[in-house]
Order: sequence, then C-alpha cells, then structure tokens
Amino acid sequence: MERTFGLYYGSFYPNHSDRRQDFTSGVTRFDYLSTMGFDPVHHFLVSQTLRTLFLIGTGGFIGSIFRYLLSGWVQQLSKSIQFPFGTLAVNIVGCALIGLLSHLADQRGVVSGETRAFLMVGILGGFTTFSAFGNETMNLLRDGELWLAGGNIVGHTVLGLAAVWVGYSTAYLLWK
Repeated sequence: MERTFGLYYGSFYPNHSDRRQDFTSGVTRFDYLSTMGFDPVHHFLVSQTLRTLFLIGTGGFIGSIFRYLLSGWVQQLSKSIQFPFGTLAVNIVGCALIGLLSHLADQRGVVSGETRAFLMVGILGGFTTFSAFGNETMNLLRDGELWLAGGNIVGHTVLGLAAVWVGYSTAYLLWK
C-alpha cells in the first residue's frame, strides 16, 4: 500500500477514503500515528523550522517598517535631495545593533537561537539596507556625482565598521 500524507490537526496521517473510521476504531491518535509511521522527532524538527521561519518573517516585517520610518525621518531632517543620509543612518544604526547583539549572543550566551533569528536575521535583516546602499551609490555614479558616491562608500564602510565596534564594546562594558 502506498502511503500519502496529509495534515491532520498539526500532525501527519495516511490519507484514507473514509476518515470517520479513524474516530470510531477505538485506537488513540498517538497509537494510530505511531503504527502508521509517524515520526515525532521529524514532526518536532519540521515544526521548529516553521517556527523559526515565522520568527524571521515577522522580524523582517517589523525591521522593514523601522527602516522606512527612520530612513524617511533622517532624510527629511537632512534636507538633502542628493545624498542618501537616511540609508546611511539606517545602516549605521543596524551595524551598531548587530554588534551589540552579536556580543550578547557569542560572548555572553544570553541570546537564544530563536531570539537571534528573530532579532538579527529578521528585524535587522529587514532593517538594514545594504542593497539600497549599492543602488544609491550606482545612481550617484551614473549621475556623475563621483564625490558623493565616494563619500557614500566611505561613510557606509568606515562608519558601519565603527558602529559594529561601538555596539560590541558597549555590550562588553555593560555586561562585563
């Protein structure tokens, strides 16, 4: 008999033409599933993977909103229509935060794997805008704004690395 599997109350069961038999046979759900090849370890791993993906996606949603708000606010404050100060600010803040969280996760062990996925991959992945940095730099180069493009590259690189160091050092000083 070939087995095909479908979703049944969050668990897997072989598809049958008459599902009422499952409820009237007197066999408990766990017994039924274990006799039909249900692997609780596999089920746990699948559910954990889906949970992690959900956390990353939710974090990305939140981070993207924060990026939009901060970038727009900083760009409006700068009153510059040429230089992308908003993107620069977002990337500097993102670098500082990832430095702080990296230290807490790697050196202090206070950030769990799920929290790390939510904060670092999700929120900061949605928040930082390195692809926007590349696109804006190319636009500046295309428009002949070589000094602004160079300033954008140096600003993101030097200030970004400095912000990661500041975040890491701050975490070290606060939790030493």
